[in-house]
Amino acid sequence: MTTPTPFTVSWDDAAVADVLRRVAEYPFPVAPIEGGWGCGTDPQFLRELCAHWTDGYDWRAAVAELNRFPQFSARVEDFDLHFVHIVGEAGGKRPLLLTHGWPGSHYEFWGAAERLAFPSRFGGKAEDAFDLVIPSLPGFGFSSKPARPFGQRGTARLFNTLMTQVLGYETYLAQGGDWGALVTSWLGHDHGSNARAIHLNMIGLRPAGSPQSQDEIDWITRTGAAGDMMGAYLRLQVSKPQSVAWLGAGNPVGQAAWIVERFHDWADLRTKPFTDVFSMDQLLTNVMIYVMTGSFTTGAWYYRALIEEGGIVLPEGTRCETPTAFANFPGEALYSAPPRSWAGRAYNITRWQDMPRGGHFAAMEEPELFVEEVRAWGREV
Repeated sequence: MTTPTPFTVSWDDAAVADVLRRVAEYPFPVAPIEGGWGCGTDPQFLRELCAHWTDGYDWRAAVAELNRFPQFSARVEDFDLHFVHIVGEAGGKRPLLLTHGWPGSHYEFWGAAERLAFPSRFGGKAEDAFDLVIPSLPGFGFSSKPARPFGQRGTARLFNTLMTQVLGYETYLAQGGDWGALVTSWLGHDHGSNARAIHLNMIGLRPAGSPQSQDEIDWITRTGAAGDMMGAYLRLQVSKPQSVAWLGAGNPVGQAAWIVERFHDWADLRTKPFTDVFSMDQLLTNVMIYVMTGSFTTGAWYYRALIEEGGIVLPEGTRCETPTAFANFPGEALYSAPPRSWAGRAYNITRWQDMPRGGHFAAMEEPELFVEEVRAWGREV
């Protein structure tokens, strides 16, 4: 069994200075005179973000914040997996694996982690506490990079090994959104003897066959229309991810614009502006994880790997039988939850909660709501 090695985030002063120089010297291209987010990242917002990046963002404080929780690296198969491991008030007895997606990072869970691990610090009950394991996906952040696209089902295998053989948890709970939802789904599908229950804030797997009701037909139609307007990034990264890599290499502003656009388009902006959902420091810390580790490229590869692994449609007559909870955070424009009938043919749905607000990055947008929902699910299982 691999012994985890303590890990500390450390960014070289000269390397950060080079990034900030490139940001300061970025030749902003012409943009539509009316501005806005319709054609991509809003040009005025991007200029303000870059000004804050060079003059207001305290990157050393960001590094200290990334080192706030205990973190480690462990060799699993061909990867050095980076992960945060917080043994909280559960005392090693209630493990919960939290998995991020793209273009997020393990940092997505920072606002929820302490509440989940130490609920009594926030007026909660110690019996609701979890041990938290928060890995970086292979090819993302501080995990090592694959030699070629490596996908979600393979990641589930790695993470199950991490939980059972490296950390010694015989069984555990797992939660995820975005790619994390698909990794978590494969954990339930392939490793249900260990991942004894899963919680999703995006439905990843699909049942075989045609839609079976008007609700399902309407959902497929809406999803297709939203994808036509907002899904070009996916088509490119599934088919030609290296094209994105060539454009982003050595271009921190380009990487930031590509990433921040998703945070804007996928957030719940129905009742508050973008800058009230995420602070500039939060956005930049997430971007810097990509920039400083060179994972903008291999993060894009993760989409190509979906196709190479075989996609998300399950064979006829099969589903993920592990008990599955779903939290529908309703504020995202691109993704909308399928009808429960559709999800129930792909998963053993045991809990379905329609949340009052929040979007794609649930733990980051609405950490208190996210924590309440995960705690409630934890009590049930």
